[in-house]
Amino acid sequence: MTVAARAPYDFKPRDLMENFHGKQIVYAAWDGHLLFAASFLICVPPETSFRELVEGPLAQLLSIDPDAAAIDWAAVQWLKGNQPFSPDFDQSLVANGIGHKEQIRFRTPGLNSITAAA
Repeated sequence: MTVAARAPYDFKPRDLMENFHGKQIVYAAWDGHLLFAASFLICVPPETSFRELVEGPLAQLLSIDPDAAAIDWAAVQWLKGNQPFSPDFDQSLVANGIGHKEQIRFRTPGLNSITAAA
């Protein structure tokens, strides 16, 4: 939808990476699980390995889902920018091409119990 402003709409965004004290925002979404209404917002240093992201904050956020304990992270299908993505779990977010405010999504075949079709 187009926005028509009555006056100049020129400002410096407040969500720039420089305002997060050396950290970046990563959005993460679990496709097919409607228990979570929106992507998670995770704020971590860009040097965080993908494994640390998954096994730390992401696993903690997902833990309330009944399927969370059954996730086989080796079988997860990852997407970045709506494109298939094969992360290197031992490399940093930066090395995996995950920048500030980037969204990653993942699918867990066989673990889709909380969906609209269920």
